[in-house]
Amino acid sequence: MAPSLRITVVACRSGGTVSVIGVYGGFIDKFPVGSWMNRSITLRTGQAHVHRYLEPLLRRIEAGEIDPTRIITHRMSLEDAPRGYELFKEKQDRCEKVVLTP
Repeated sequence: MAPSLRITVVACRSGGTVSVIGVYGGFIDKFPVGSWMNRSITLRTGQAHVHRYLEPLLRRIEAGEIDPTRIITHRMSLEDAPRGYELFKEKQDRCEKVVLTP
C-alpha cells in the first residue's frame, strides 16, 4: 500500500482529496508530507463498510447486473495458495485477484 499511496499523493491535484479505504497497512516510510501539506491535499481514511453493502451487491451479482469475474486474473488449487499470495503481494504476472479451488 505504501508505494501506491505515495504515488497517489504526488499525482493528486492541489486541493484534491486522496481516500484510502480498506485494511490498515502498517508504517509508511518516505511519505511525501511536503506534497501533502503544501498543496492542501485532504487525506481521508476508513474501513470499508462491508456489512452495509454486502447484501445489495450480492443481489446485483445474482441478478447479473454486476460481473465480479472480470477482476479474476488467476485461478489455482488450494495447494498453490502460497504461490498465489506471493503473486498478489509482489504484483507479479499482472495479478489482481486469485481464486483458490479446494
